[in-house]
Amino acid sequence: MRVIAGSARGRRLNELQGMETRPTTDKVKESLFNIIQFDVPGRKVLDLFGGTGQLGVEALSRGAAHCTFVEQRRDAAALIRENVKACGFQEQARVVQGEALSFLASCKEKFDVILLDPPYTSGLLEASLEAITRFDILKEHGIIVGETAAERPFPMLNAPYETGREYRYGKIKLVVCHRAGVR
Repeated sequence: MRVIAGSARGRRLNELQGMETRPTTDKVKESLFNIIQFDVPGRKVLDLFGGTGQLGVEALSRGAAHCTFVEQRRDAAALIRENVKACGFQEQARVVQGEALSFLASCKEKFDVILLDPPYTSGLLEASLEAITRFDILKEHGIIVGETAAERPFPMLNAPYETGREYRYGKIKLVVCHRAGVR
């Protein structure tokens, strides 16, 4: 697992042992950041299911101003801190060790980009999208990128949120959602 582009390009990231964490493949990660490449520089990012931190670290490497990582597992949160430090992004990162839905319920800030890559069959994608829209933590014109299994339906969102385009990569699907602004 490595950082694909930007200031930390080529940096190898540490991975967790075992099968509890499913890192996004380099192919899917590269495609994701090609899709949102103009939405990242200078923006505030939330990597809600941090895992190894690779998505948030990639965003920071590509110029994101700040990334908040949320990860429930203590060992995974510690690994995210290691990966952030190894890439020199300590000043632009915050790692929260805690449950994602609890974080959303108590979140007092808004983000430009939210990355969602929960365990596919956990129901956390749907619950997270519902909480994000209910607590309205995405800035106007912000984006949400959700990763899930290709065969799983993606929830429809209510205005001002819009479910956008789907991208399929074998057994994986990315869906880009937007929050409309005031017209």
